[in-house]
Amino acid sequence: MDAKAALRLLQEGNDRHARGAHGHPRRDPARRAELVPGQKPWAAVLGCSDSRVPPEIVFDQGLGDLFVVRTAGHVCDETVVASLGYAVGPLNVPLVVVLGPTGCGAVKAAIEQPPGAPEGPLDAAIRPAIERARPGGGDLWAETVRFHVQGTVEGLRRALGHPAVVGALYDLASGRVEFLTP
Repeated sequence: MDAKAALRLLQEGNDRHARGAHGHPRRDPARRAELVPGQKPWAAVLGCSDSRVPPEIVFDQGLGDLFVVRTAGHVCDETVVASLGYAVGPLNVPLVVVLGPTGCGAVKAAIEQPPGAPEGPLDAAIRPAIERARPGGGDLWAETVRFHVQGTVEGLRRALGHPAVVGALYDLASGRVEFLTP
């Protein structure tokens, strides 16, 4: 499978999710048995650990389909890069998606960080997106999430040397994923 086909499967799965028409594919005991010898996921997702945004459900996929890494605010550190490197290297995953939710709590906490307060690693990782979004004058929270996704995509493309890294925004209200163009 190539990146374009993988993206199409994610879009189709998200459409089912948004409509409430989940197919719950490949989640039975036979699929579990099939995967015992090894995995062959066809997409990797770096997502926020927000409990409202589990990629397997958001994209209506089954066991073994997605290689998922989740951190608060989809913050990408060296362990995340190494994990995704394993996905695109030995597992030969053709597509990496950075998935950020609207209403991301980690982003909101970073925005609301009081001036002069000690900055933790999550705040520090999100700060560049806040600074990029602030001059725009729009919805700071929404724009920071968008810029943070875009910045993470750019960083992963460099770190992984993998061109098929795309950004995506998950709308908590509608259940829809908007894939960002590179």
